[in-house]
Amino acid sequence: MIDLAAGTGKLTTGLLALGLEVTAVEPDAEMRSEFTRHHPDVPVLDGTAERIPLPDRSADAVLAGQAFHWFDPVPALTEIARVLRPGGFVAGLWNSNDRSVPWVAEFARISGFVQRGSTNARLADHPAFGPFERRTFRHAHRRTAESLVETLFTHSALLVAPEPERDEIRKRVREFLGTHPDTAAGEFDLPLETTVLRGERR
Repeated sequence: MIDLAAGTGKLTTGLLALGLEVTAVEPDAEMRSEFTRHHPDVPVLDGTAERIPLPDRSADAVLAGQAFHWFDPVPALTEIARVLRPGGFVAGLWNSNDRSVPWVAEFARISGFVQRGSTNARLADHPAFGPFERRTFRHAHRRTAESLVETLFTHSALLVAPEPERDEIRKRVREFLGTHPDTAAGEFDLPLETTVLRGERR
């Protein structure tokens, strides 16, 4: 199985827990170094979705966690099809906060940050693959106000915002999380949803 655009290895962690054999592909040298620190026994190769350094028909599955928006879709799917065995699968996974939960929707409004990857997740039609299936899985992460704020500020839109704007948003979200009954008592569950699109290699 290939973890494509593997980053620091968060998806690989889950795959290994299932007992799967993983090869990672990641273009960024610093990310590869961090990946190896977390998973020293997993091979991690320098490559991209459009240039996967593996032989033809060498993989049963290719997974990309929160990464397909970085790919050039048609060349990427052509390359993924090359490394997949017939009957193998490609799957894209997108995580987002579950805004069907009222306090999560309010948090998104106050912070001005809305994750759109899950809602808009799609893969281009490609002749090497059958129709893509979509499923959404709801789950939760245990959080504190501080850990949620720190995660919020790792997203690119806020990383590049002017410092006064960042300070104002940080103040607003801390006040909200510190006073809302669902989040003010220390640890709480952050409702999430993961959307998966999966296609079978013809």
